[in-house]
Amino acid sequence: MLTDVAIRKAKPAEKSYHLTDANGLSVFITPAGGKLWRYRYRYGGKAAILSLGTYPDVSLLEAREMREEARKQLKSGLSPSLERKKSLRRKIAATNNTFEVIALEWYELQKSMWTERHAADVIGSLERDVFPYLGTETLKDITPPDVLDVLRKIERRPAIETAHRVRQRMSAVFVYAIACGCVDNDPAAIVQKALAPIKKG
Repeated sequence: MLTDVAIRKAKPAEKSYHLTDANGLSVFITPAGGKLWRYRYRYGGKAAILSLGTYPDVSLLEAREMREEARKQLKSGLSPSLERKKSLRRKIAATNNTFEVIALEWYELQKSMWTERHAADVIGSLERDVFPYLGTETLKDITPPDVLDVLRKIERRPAIETAHRVRQRMSAVFVYAIACGCVDNDPAAIVQKALAPIKKG
């Protein structure tokens, strides 16, 4: 089995070669000196290779843990390679489905129907009152208490009417996201009755 010392001391050769560990795990040494983790396995009767990153960015312990996870997937009838691709797609989707990203998409679609002044007010309120707190959050992770906390900050300025307008805009973003399949519910709609009422007159 491999050791960190053996991997560190491995020198490049004229041709690429493998340093094997166990159960299909190895380090692929390239002529340029690169040290790449590889996990060899069979799925559906065919040989396959799963890349696990580079050494030392991925340590020997981490590579072994990744190999064991892949072996568990194989035992469950899953392809480690396909599962890796699904995981990457989920990470990309999560990055693209933050509140700020979706809110800007919604804003770009809507602003042509608004006056320049109203459009500036809408994006300004989101940039000032929402993005600093929820902009980087994935939509699915935003809860009604999260939304209410943002709106309470506006109420305490005090700016009760602004809080109501911002809630409406947040709700519109969530409705757009629901239509796009990014999220299943609108937490901004749920908190409507929890806001301080606007005093008439």
